[in-house]
Amino acid sequence: MAVDAKLIKELRERTQAGIADCKKALEACDGNMDKAADYLREKGLSATAKKAGRIASEGVVESYIHGNGRIGVLVEINCETDFVARNEVFKSFVRDIAMHIAASNPLYVAQEDVPADALEKEAAVLRAQALNEGKPEKIVDKIVAGRISKYYEENCLLEQSYVKDPDRKVKDLLADKVATLGENIKIRRFVRYEMGEGLAKKEENFAEEVMKQVNG
Repeated sequence: MAVDAKLIKELRERTQAGIADCKKALEACDGNMDKAADYLREKGLSATAKKAGRIASEGVVESYIHGNGRIGVLVEINCETDFVARNEVFKSFVRDIAMHIAASNPLYVAQEDVPADALEKEAAVLRAQALNEGKPEKIVDKIVAGRISKYYEENCLLEQSYVKDPDRKVKDLLADKVATLGENIKIRRFVRYEMGEGLAKKEENFAEEVMKQVNG
């Protein structure tokens, strides 16, 4: 397919990959910007992929407490140098990620962090659901694969839609910061606490409150 020069320029700015590589990625992905960015990362052609092997041992641990004290988050995000760790762009990114975690309640950072047994259990449940829905046996595996992708999008931080810009994923925001700051940046780990979690209590949606505050 013919690719608009504006799309190539936008993808280049987003990934710092070469013009020819951006054009090829967009052609391979039918002009889909997110898929093209993933394509470049998978091929090792984007700034994110090229920097991914570099050691990121500096960074910050950021805390975020929702205004009513009901939800708290700690997140560690690493970069390569103390200079970038003190950069306001980096610190703002870390704060945004902490707030996103409070609102979206991910369970893992990335797909590869999902334990194999948890994934197998989820796949078994999804397979049983598809069969109970009367789906033909020959397409059940394809249906399960699609629903597993949805599971990743709901539970893995990097795959989630970013709360401040739902048209983009957290991993796209991360790629932007890598390109802007010129260093490998890694969201290493996080912990999220919700008041009364695990205890019997009145039904309240604190995550929804956080999202309203973010978008308000």
